[in-house]
Amino acid sequence: MSHLLTLLFGRLPIGWLQLTHSRGRFFAAVAGVAFANLLVFMQLGIMGALNSSTMAPYAILNADIILSSQDGNTLTDGGHIPRARMFQALGVAGVTDATPLFIGNLPFTLEDGSSVSLLSFGIDVAKPSFTSPNIAASLDKLTLESTVLLDEGTRGMPATVISELMNGGRFSFETGGNTLTAIGTMDAGGGFLADGMMIMSDQTFLRVFPSRTSGAPNHILIRTADGVSKDAVVARLTGALPSGNLRIQTMTGSASNDLVYMATERPTGIIFGFGVFMGILVGLVIVYQVLSTDVADHLREYATFKAMGYGQPFFLGIVFEEAIILAVFGFIPGFFVSLLLYAGLVSFTGLPVAMDASRAILVFLGTLAACSLSGAIATRRLANADPADLF
Repeated sequence: MSHLLTLLFGRLPIGWLQLTHSRGRFFAAVAGVAFANLLVFMQLGIMGALNSSTMAPYAILNADIILSSQDGNTLTDGGHIPRARMFQALGVAGVTDATPLFIGNLPFTLEDGSSVSLLSFGIDVAKPSFTSPNIAASLDKLTLESTVLLDEGTRGMPATVISELMNGGRFSFETGGNTLTAIGTMDAGGGFLADGMMIMSDQTFLRVFPSRTSGAPNHILIRTADGVSKDAVVARLTGALPSGNLRIQTMTGSASNDLVYMATERPTGIIFGFGVFMGILVGLVIVYQVLSTDVADHLREYATFKAMGYGQPFFLGIVFEEAIILAVFGFIPGFFVSLLLYAGLVSFTGLPVAMDASRAILVFLGTLAACSLSGAIATRRLANADPADLF
């Protein structure tokens, strides 16, 4: 390893020799950095799953603009809006089509007694263009009364049920005094919002949710003409429709606002964000303690170099070398253990926790920055030290 580091750094790897002089301390430091990496990876992974769950409902829809209740914070919560707004929107230049969207949470009990909650969407099956292509191909099947498309990633659903549905079978279940029959699947996945998702016709939705009325959907989905600016149509709709309790956004803008709300205002997002901060802080403290102790233990040697004319950049280079070594050696086990824990979370909870390249690169660069900062702080004592006072 010393020869490899000599080739990389172009000189004798003094930092490596100092770190490995006490192997016990070195392995403890690497373990500490790996633990900090693990904390950050896990918090970012769960936060990523939260963001994926927030975005999943948008993935099954295909619209340009959405009209929502002003008191709604995300796509899946908030009040209702008058269906009349849809007909008013159709008279605005640039709008080519519109449809109501109904959303509700539907719990039901499986034969083994376990409960499953499904985020249910009711949509006009005569307008398949408002759903994603894979769902639009099966939407005409939902013209049959009380039929649904079931999320194949539903958490807690027996694998045999999903397999049978994917092979053309059917699955009937009762909920709220109604019998629904799943005649196909869609790929959405469970998350923080519910165990899975389900799509049905708006007529089936109104039968399953008797307290809801056709005149008060959760949202109005709007398609705009090709080549027309969505923002321009939003401005026209804002001027044409009564303000009151109405929010008009592009679909991309709505999705972005949902992510910001979940990360900055919902307790779950704030807690995970704080967890990331704590992981970084733990890493800073551990690396600072290791490097500070190392500087203190070798202060006389550093003083000898200083008396020989070596300047502060030389000492910073040694400490930064140690910081980089700790960052690299701590990142590798932290990364691979995180992969194992991600797989465990997916297996036991069904949450969409996945490692991506951008997250790994971000954590690695953050580890390098944190270790380098700790190294810079640790050399302050050496910068102010007088060689004559150290002997």
